[in-house]
Amino acid sequence: MSSLSSPLSSTKTSLKPLFFPLHKPHHQQLQNPNLSLSTLSLSSPNNRIPRLSLSNRDPISAIPIQEIVEKDWSFVDSDSVNSPSERNHKTSRIISAARIGPSSRILVSHGTEHFVEQLVGSVEPSGKKPFELLLVVHESLFELALIKEKFDDGVRCWQGGIVEVPQKWANFDAVFICYLPGLGFSIDQIFSAMGRRCSPGARLVLGYAQGREIVTRHLQQYPDMVTSALPDKATLEKVAADHSFEVTEFVDEPTFYLAVLEFCKLGNSSE
Repeated sequence: MSSLSSPLSSTKTSLKPLFFPLHKPHHQQLQNPNLSLSTLSLSSPNNRIPRLSLSNRDPISAIPIQEIVEKDWSFVDSDSVNSPSERNHKTSRIISAARIGPSSRILVSHGTEHFVEQLVGSVEPSGKKPFELLLVVHESLFELALIKEKFDDGVRCWQGGIVEVPQKWANFDAVFICYLPGLGFSIDQIFSAMGRRCSPGARLVLGYAQGREIVTRHLQQYPDMVTSALPDKATLEKVAADHSFEVTEFVDEPTFYLAVLEFCKLGNSSE
């Protein structure tokens, strides 16, 4: 896989066919020569971009697809609200809400390097991997490549939307949605999809360490990427009840957001 060589000139860029270097501003080059991309599907439902996964199989130098659009999501992780210690404390609070352990099967949606690093460090691993399954899902191939390079064997990465996660990885007993406003799906769609992929008693955690005020700013600055506000408690409770989730904790402060839901259904249906 080609290493990084130049920054993005704008928030959105197009990567042309048969040439696949990943570009992004203010990030280091990928140094792992074994990091490669393998396609999960080159058919793209609903005109969404093709689904790719990151693996450590034989590297390839070209991907025969028409076009990949890569957006710069670095603003999500750029924290102007918290000090480093405050940020770590709030992230720990979000992680602890899921009550995870080494045997957990975890889905992380729109997770950053910082979040995944703190998540992996939150448990004492029982073996080579920190959890039974840790799957990180993101629309950005670049974000996934950085995470995969850093954690390699301990983390699986899948490129796409949270509602499209393959059923083969179910069932999850903890789901972290790290930046709900940027997912591009309604909470009804998300809860419906998670209801088919969660184990009974699973915890669905919606958290953002910078809170509602920053999301409001993002809505104005990045309207093509940030499409919704953080939901209030009444909205969450109404939608959750329709999909067998129950709100067990809710914090909505100007600079911190946390919503914890428990999956109450005794069994879940497959797709």
